[in-house]
Amino acid sequence: MRQLTEQVRLAVATGKLGAGGPLPSVRALAEELVINTNTVARAYAELARDGLIEARPGRGVFVTRKRRVFTREEGWRRLEPLLDGLIGGAMAMDFSPEELQEAFEKKLRKWTQPKGGDPN
Repeated sequence: MRQLTEQVRLAVATGKLGAGGPLPSVRALAEELVINTNTVARAYAELARDGLIEARPGRGVFVTRKRRVFTREEGWRRLEPLLDGLIGGAMAMDFSPEELQEAFEKKLRKWTQPKGGDPN
């Protein structure tokens, strides 16, 4: 499920999926990826809770327009423990701060790449 949600987030962030763009139905995506429909449904539910997609009864599932869900202050409050976990885990695996920064910058470039760009 996590892989599916991250792929949708990446596609939205890089412009491969634009606001108002349709997503496959739960059943169609599950068949395409050869995974359980419950997995897709849970992923879609998480993305909907986060305000990234919305289900329109009788029409399908669509990417929502970008909107700020949290205040900047609340965003930072939620980001802090994620960063602490990432940095702590990386340091426990013996990565240096420089290696971690390089990996973060490489991943960030992938997420902020212009629409239609090569992610590699």
